Order: sequence, then C-alpha cells, then structure tokens
Amino acid sequence: MDRRPTEPGRSSRAYSRPVPSFSAVQRLVITIAVLASFVTFLDGTVVTVALPAIRDELGGGITTQQWVVDAYLITLSALILLAGSLSDAYGRVRIMRIGLIAFGIASVAVAAAPEPLTLIIARALQGAAGALLVPSSLALIMATMRGELQSRAIGVWTAFTTGAQIAGPLLGGLFVDLLSWRFVFLINVIPIGITLFLLARLHLPDQPRGARVDWWSGMLCAVGLGAVVFALIEQPNLGWSSPAIWLPGVIGVALFVAFLVRQPRSPAPLMPLSLFNARNFAWGNLATLFIYAALSLNGFVIGVYLQEGAGLSATAAGLASLPITILMILLSSQAGAWAGKLGPRLFMTVGPLMMAAGALLLLTVSHDFSYWWQVLPSMIILGLGLSLTVAPLTSAVLGAIDENRSGIASAVNNAISRVAGLIVVAMLSTIVGGTLDLDGFHNAAWVTAALMALGGVISWIGIRRVPAQPAEAEAPLRP
Repeated sequence: MDRRPTEPGRSSRAYSRPVPSFSAVQRLVITIAVLASFVTFLDGTVVTVALPAIRDELGGGITTQQWVVDAYLITLSALILLAGSLSDAYGRVRIMRIGLIAFGIASVAVAAAPEPLTLIIARALQGAAGALLVPSSLALIMATMRGELQSRAIGVWTAFTTGAQIAGPLLGGLFVDLLSWRFVFLINVIPIGITLFLLARLHLPDQPRGARVDWWSGMLCAVGLGAVVFALIEQPNLGWSSPAIWLPGVIGVALFVAFLVRQPRSPAPLMPLSLFNARNFAWGNLATLFIYAALSLNGFVIGVYLQEGAGLSATAAGLASLPITILMILLSSQAGAWAGKLGPRLFMTVGPLMMAAGALLLLTVSHDFSYWWQVLPSMIILGLGLSLTVAPLTSAVLGAIDENRSGIASAVNNAISRVAGLIVVAMLSTIVGGTLDLDGFHNAAWVTAALMALGGVISWIGIRRVPAQPAEAEAPLRP
C-alpha cells in the first residue's frame, strides 16, 4: 500500500485512497498464470484455420474437423474438474509443472501425426494436459491477491488468455500459409519453456494438503461427456435411429447424471454442488454456458467459412478476428478494474448484448464478399462487448467463493465454458444445416446472437454486487 506523507499545502484527502500496486512476487505470479493458461486457450482456437489444411493432407470431411476440435475439448472439459481438485490437494505449482511438461509432449505428438486417428488421439492427450493448467493458474492469482488488486490481476489474465483464443486463428493462419499446419502446434514449446523457467523462480508455500481426490467422479464425467459428444457429432451421418448413436447418447447422459448424483455423497466431490449456493457463482456459470457456447460457435464458423466459403487464405482468415484481440488487450484490464469498483452486473449485461448485435452484423455477409464492410464492423462490436464481459464475469464467479476453494471454483467455471464449446461444435452440422455454405453461416450468426443475448439477460437477472474486500498488497499462498 502507498504510505506517502501528505505534501505541504495539499489536502490529505488526495491520498485517502491510494491505488494499490502489484508486488514483485505478484507480478511474477500473473506472468506465470498468463503463460500457463495461454497455451491451453491458444490451442483451443489455433486449430480452427488449420482445419482445411489438415483435411487436405490427412483426409476427412466436416466430421473429422469436428473431432479434431472436440477431442481436445472433451478431455479438457471432463478432466478440468479433476484437475481443480488435484490443484487444491497437491499444490498449484506442482500440478502446473506436470501439466506444462505433458502439454509440450502432446503438442509434439499432434505435430507429428501421420493420419487423422493419431491426430485426434494426440489432441485428446493435449486437452488432458491442458486441464491441469487453467485451474492452478487462476488459483495462484486468487491465493496471492485480494480486493481491487485481484480484480485487476484477473483483468490482465483475461486480456491475454482470451486474446490467445482470438489470436489463435491469426497465428495458425500464418503458419499454415508460410510453413505447415504442423508448426501450429510446435509454437507451444516456447511459452512452455519460459513458464517452467519462471516457476523455478517462484518461491511460495505450496505443500500438499492431503485431500482426497474422487477418481470415480472423474471417470463418470469424462466417459459421460465423451459418449454424448460422439452421438452429437456422428448423428448427422447415421441418424438418431441407429443404435450406434442413441445407445452412446443414452449411456452418456446416464453416466453424467450419475456424476451429478454422486457429488453430494462424495467425501471429495469434483464439483461441490454447495458452490452453487453462492448466487453470483450459480448465475455467473449459467451466463458462462451461453456466452462461451456463442464464442466457440462464432470462432469455428468464421475460421472455416472465410477460407472455404469466401476464399480467403488461412492468414487472411486469421487476421479477420485481429480487431477483437487488440481490443481485448487494450480494454480487458480496465474493464476488470471498473467491475471491481462498480460491480460486474452492468458489464455482464451490456457486453453480451453488444456481442449479440455484432453477431447479427454478420448477416450482411453475401456472395459478393467484402471483409471491410461485412465482417470488420462485426469484429469491432464483438471485441468491445467481449472486453466488457470476460474479466467481470471471471471476477463475479470466482469472487463469490472462498479462496480456499478457488482451485475447484475456477475448474468448475472453466469446465462449463469448455463444455459449452464442446456441445455447440458437436451440434455444428445441425446448426448450419449440414453444410457450412452462406446459408449455414447465416444460421450460425442467428444462433450466436441468440446465445449471447441469453447470456446478457441471465446476467442482469441473476448477478448482484458483492461488497468489495479491502485491497491487499500481499496475501500469502496458503498450503
């Protein structure tokens, strides 16, 4: 905290509420948290513009493209809850280090894949490693900062990690056009190496807590989600009447219901249902479900249609969403600070509604394609809305839960956002009408706008302002 004395002739009121600044340790924590999560979010979207190149080299149609995306999301979504428990039980730094090493190995396996099946399996392993990174990185921030500092830190984390999701198509496009789609996945090695080096310099108490981990719940969640997604992806090919579709679908739903039923009875639940007793946590996660479903649908459709429908190169398709990245980096930290002072409700309402308007602007895309008049206005509105939304949303959800459970709270929120993307990509053929042509693109724009608007309305109804905690320059990481 700033303890400067009052200058002569100047009112002491000028220093009555100094702006807190990050300590050296907290800056290191933020850097590590951003880099560790960066690779996870980057690989969720970097593959989008590489899909046509992957199809051309390895074969497969839209179903293979869906599986390349969803294999990653299935394991990321299903195991992120287990990873949250592991982070709380065995230490955030330890779990993060394991996740980074595993993610690097899996990324090399993806880049070396000789055919679609190997690629899909390697992507699933990559998602499993990524699940270890996000909860532990956010838990580090929640454990070392409080109040306004915490909101600002989450804003910084949000700007760069969400920016990674948006910048992914641009980086992917450059590598596809200049080198090969395989290099898209090798770029992870650099940030992983830097993060491991910085982790070695971070000295914080991070002892195992001896907590139990519910491995059975992890299996129920993973297999249940995987079976449901298999049914949704393959349904357009085989039809609901096929036992190969409805049987996995029924089994998957049953296993996921069993997972939910088990949680109140488990001595170490992966998703403690008591967390949803906190109003902002419950409503914030419901808003997350719709908002991130819309973001995933929009990102997939734009990355693929601009190449296959509008005829742009992979780099140009990636550049299409660059305005969103720029606005996120410029505005997210400030939006997080505003939300810390004014509360998250207004931002979580206005932001998604702006994004709904931005999605509707994509209806202007026609056969006579023009990026500057048909796509750029949408990207700008989407970027402004996203900048207002994500940091306040993260702060509202995690700020509603005690720091001791920040790992599992972060895991639940991230799992819900990934499941949202997982399901909407699995339903892509149904949403676009079987083919991602111009009519399918417009159908996706309508669905994206509707999902965004629902997210804004839910936020206005459910989110309430929580009294701010005093900002602390230091908050020890509890073992």
